[in-house]
Amino acid sequence: MTNLYDVICIGAGPTGLACAIEAKRAGMTSLVIDKGCLCNSLYHYPTNMNFFTTPERMEIGDIPMTISGGKPTRVEALKYYRRAVEHYGIALRLYERVERIDGKEGDFVVHAKTDSGDRQYHGKKIVIATGYYDLPNPLGIPGEDLPNVSHYFTDPHPYWNQQVVVIGGKNSAAEAALELFRGGAHVTLIHRGSEMGKTLKYWVKPDIENRIRAGEIRAMFDTHVTRIEPHQVLVQNSNHETAVPSVQVFAMTGYHPDFSFLERQGIELDPETRRPKVNSETLETNRPGIYVAGVVVGGRNTSDIFIENGRFHGRQIAAAMVGKGRLQEAPPVAPPGE
Repeated sequence: MTNLYDVICIGAGPTGLACAIEAKRAGMTSLVIDKGCLCNSLYHYPTNMNFFTTPERMEIGDIPMTISGGKPTRVEALKYYRRAVEHYGIALRLYERVERIDGKEGDFVVHAKTDSGDRQYHGKKIVIATGYYDLPNPLGIPGEDLPNVSHYFTDPHPYWNQQVVVIGGKNSAAEAALELFRGGAHVTLIHRGSEMGKTLKYWVKPDIENRIRAGEIRAMFDTHVTRIEPHQVLVQNSNHETAVPSVQVFAMTGYHPDFSFLERQGIELDPETRRPKVNSETLETNRPGIYVAGVVVGGRNTSDIFIENGRFHGRQIAAAMVGKGRLQEAPPVAPPGE
């Protein structure tokens, strides 16, 4: 049998890499498959983003993260995870989309699709660590699929001197609005709440509030977007509809895991929370030999798990696989923004 591995990890983000590294440290062969590039979600973060956390909370495989400032940048994080893969010699198959997992524990067959054809990999056990950043939460309004609407923000430069709308009131919306403003865009921030979110990063909160107070960023609170058109956004507040001019809309509405992928693999999800039904000590699902790790463990509540605590799932799963039993729980970690 070719392409046989002890563990196949689906998802090449920090948690998936941590699972593969811990499997290898425990004496198992491992493979990581991802439909995009290495740390695909981090790559698509805003170009100039700084992480909220400190570097030691993003480390995997006991490799120190060295940075130039107090908090890691997106570029520093991507460099670090590349180095971790190189250090441990982790086998990767990038730009391959996993379609399904056949077979049973000890004899799984992972079917992946690439631009050049289909692939098959055989594994004794599977870890699904697919994250959540690829699936935005929809607004559910007309015009959301227009080409001038994006659920991701990367760089402000193309919007210099342009009318831009940002939808949302949490960190991603606030940071996008601030970067766009400093890049010379004319920014309108629209939020259905009465004020910005209470979990804003401590250095973002006064910045965005001061820009709004000074009129440098226009803010429309208690306002709902009802329709998006090519050159304007229609909004409703206090029973009054208004048109806001905009050449680009950034709908920063959050993201969710690929629940349908989990269900297609026979993994049971709670009907309300969408949390996979797992053994809390091992993170093994109802399908023997298939484990979940990272943010997908939290279901709809994507704020429960992040890099800082999801990275420990690798050790927890590896210990279960080799029969070491339950590991001592890691110290609790505060979620980003709190």
